[in-house]
Amino acid sequence: MEILPIALNTFREAVRDRVLYLILAFAVVMILASTVLGMLTVGGEEKIIEDFGLAMIALFGTAAALFIGIGLVFKEIDRRTVFTLLAKPIRRGQFLLGKFLGLALTLAVNLVVMAAAFFLLLAVRGLPAGGLWVAIWLTYFEILLVTAVAVLFSSFSTPVLSALLASTVYVVGHLTWSLKLLEEMIESPAARATIRMVYLILPNLEHFNVRGDLVHGVPVSWGHIGFATLYGLGYTTLILLAATAIFERRDF
Repeated sequence: MEILPIALNTFREAVRDRVLYLILAFAVVMILASTVLGMLTVGGEEKIIEDFGLAMIALFGTAAALFIGIGLVFKEIDRRTVFTLLAKPIRRGQFLLGKFLGLALTLAVNLVVMAAAFFLLLAVRGLPAGGLWVAIWLTYFEILLVTAVAVLFSSFSTPVLSALLASTVYVVGHLTWSLKLLEEMIESPAARATIRMVYLILPNLEHFNVRGDLVHGVPVSWGHIGFATLYGLGYTTLILLAATAIFERRDF
């Protein structure tokens, strides 16, 4: 199967990427620094450590996805290795999927390391982990979706423009609720229809954000966990299909 060797090679290349190590190291340091922040806060130390640690895992996991994902295809084209690969009986869709799966594996390892540091910190501080694993689980599917977006833009654009577009989608994806408010405030039917279309097309990344609930002891239902997981997988699949369609028609 052609996809597996491409995925494994992508994983090996990503693991050797210095940017990944810098992001990972900084993330671990920031997670550990949360205990210092908790000490400086009067009351609510446990919540500060948990909330800050989970936020750092999500932030730096997404940063790794963006930094590596935006150059995933561009590097192969720039080094002209893509021509060698595509000269073999490998379809462009298989190439793109293999690159994505390799990066997904890299990000999973990255997330496991950060989660291990976080739970170790909780254990040292004598704090219960509870259901905080749910936040990390959903964070991974959010990261996969962001990675797919980065791959989509990298399939037809430069790294700088891909980074700008993917970052915009990430930020707006956490602010989709504001589009609903804007739709209610605007009177023009055409403008409301446009905003509604943008709302439906853009991914709602808030489905994956359960950190606040968990930190404050609000349980997250299995129904929401299942919905968010399927939402992430489904949206990621659609984006990869769009990326494949664009990449298939690209003229090198």
